[in-house]
Parts: sequence; structure tokens; C-alpha cells
Amino acid sequence: QVQLEESGGGSVQAGGSLSLSCAASGSTFAGYFMAWFRQAPGKEREFVAAITWTFGYTYYDDSVRGRFTISRDKAKNTMFLQMNSLKPEDTAVYYCAGRNQSGSYYYARKYDYWGQGTQVTVSS
Repeated sequence: QVQLEESGGGSVQAGGSLSLSCAASGSTFAGYFMAWFRQAPGKEREFVAAITWTFGYTYYDDSVRGRFTISRDKAKNTMFLQMNSLKPEDTAVYYCAGRNQSGSYYYARKYDYWGQGTQVTVSS
């Protein structure tokens, strides 16, 4: 069983940067996708970015494309999210997730593993 743990959240002013990490433990992640989702108060969990674990193909929501970069280090069993030019609307709890199968990367319900989340707060 894979356990995921996020780190790196915090508070920053608009225009600033933060970097998140997601470490997989328990067993080596051998699934197809790893992804970042976020959930703001009163809103549903939404897709941010995904990466295919084997080949590193990346996918982004339009709201973050060009500002966020997803990457992974297979040897360290870790995924990253570099967030630049942050906006107040990026404020949310950020979750990492893993999915065993190929197919859709967009829907949270398709993912098999979840971290506990890390808070990101962007002030104006």
C-alpha cells in the first residue's frame, strides 16, 4: 500500500513562489499518474496538474498553465509542484494523488491514493 505525504505549503504574497513535494512511501509507486489537486473553502476539489510516472508527460489546468510546473524524481519516489506568480485565487489545501490505471487524469474520483494535504495561502 502506497502512502503519500505532502510538504512545502505556506503563506506568500501575490506574485511569489512556493514549491510543494509529495513523497510516496510504503512501497515504490508503480502506478500510471500522479497529480496535484486543490480544494478551497466551500468549493469542490479541483484538478491542478498531472504527470505520467514512467515517461513524465505533463498536463495542466488552464488556470495554472504557464505558472506551475509539475515534475517527479522516480529514484526518490517523489513528485513536485513549483508554483510561480501565485495569485490569491490559488489559496487552497493542495493534495497529491496517485492513480494506478491510465485513462483520465482529470477526475479526483479516479485516483487510488491521497495525501493529507498542505495549506497554501496567497495574500494580496
